[in-house]
Amino acid sequence: MTMTNKAAVAALACSLLALAACSSTPTQFYTLQPPAAAQATSAPFQIEVQSVDLPPQVSTPQLVVRTGGSEMVPVDTRRWIAPLGDEIRDALSADLSRQLGARDVYGLPGGGTAPGLPVWRINVKVQRFESALGAYARIDTVWTLRRAGDQAIALTCGSSISETVQAGYPALVEGHQRAVAQLAAQIAAGLGAAQQGNGSGCPAS
Repeated sequence: MTMTNKAAVAALACSLLALAACSSTPTQFYTLQPPAAAQATSAPFQIEVQSVDLPPQVSTPQLVVRTGGSEMVPVDTRRWIAPLGDEIRDALSADLSRQLGARDVYGLPGGGTAPGLPVWRINVKVQRFESALGAYARIDTVWTLRRAGDQAIALTCGSSISETVQAGYPALVEGHQRAVAQLAAQIAAGLGAAQQGNGSGCPAS
């Protein structure tokens, strides 16, 4: 191989490496959990936020974005830092603990309950978790409240929450954070009604 050919091959190799470097987009990771904040645990009860059920369409590591009337696209370079069901559960737990001043004892050894304090079990089933860039972040759920030890469900409600979002993935995730915080506020209001024995106290969605 002549020196000219060697130089051409070297230049081509450098160009390909540069192209590969430019075309490889780093993966970004996102969370639904709000920033950590000091929380008082003064409520006369504790909570137990159960695992969250998700539709299979969005139960993926990637953010799934709606791009049209029927098209849903998983975005490989935009991912949840943990499984989405865990992200929603943990965000709800943090928001509810802050809003209610109650400790979440889910998963703690021996139940982690304080003597004399009732425990409210919170079950959430997500029916729709929808993301549209520059448009909205939406979550539709059915949720129930039941006191630990009781067979009967104290309250069953549905929530449909949509947040308008600006362009970009960070804004989209922040929209979902706000939607989950709204869901927590509705559950907290429902729990207050259930505490008073009002089984039809579903908050307005």
